[in-house]
Amino acid sequence: MRLSTLTLLAAWSTAAIAGTDFSVDAETGLATWQAESGAIQVRLTQISPDQARGFYQARGFSPAAAERYAAECIFMTVVRNIGETPIQHRLADWRYEPAGQPPRTIRSKVEWERIWKRQDVNEVARIAFNWAQFPATQTFAPGDWNQGMTTYSVPRNGQFDLRFVWRAGGKTHSGKLEQVRCANETS
Repeated sequence: MRLSTLTLLAAWSTAAIAGTDFSVDAETGLATWQAESGAIQVRLTQISPDQARGFYQARGFSPAAAERYAAECIFMTVVRNIGETPIQHRLADWRYEPAGQPPRTIRSKVEWERIWKRQDVNEVARIAFNWAQFPATQTFAPGDWNQGMTTYSVPRNGQFDLRFVWRAGGKTHSGKLEQVRCANETS
């Protein structure tokens, strides 16, 4: 039994590596990673620190608060149901794994809210922030999609793998994006 499990895991890891598409936007230099697994498609596109600073300062964040966010590894995250039945996701079930480190949870909107309150970010700016983040939970009908920002505590140009999880037909499924890299300061 153990040998077949190891063989299955080895085959699955190879498929996961082969299943991650990578591209770089010629104009911006920002990279995108995308994977399809079962009924789900997940895409991460780098957001540069300057983009993050500008976006949040334009929504009422102070330069210091915008810098706090821009210090994270930020991605525009898109999830699409490419199957024929509804799927459900909970961001709390997703894990990212920086090279050589144990898996971590993605910082939730609730955690960010605590940070913003400590930094005296006004309520209007906090609402704008909340709306721009990827939803914590969502059910996607076939063909549905959504997008929003997710952050990872990984240094500039740092690398991680992302294990995404969803439910469909009463079962839990997962897929993986591998060798995702954070944007540089100059990207």
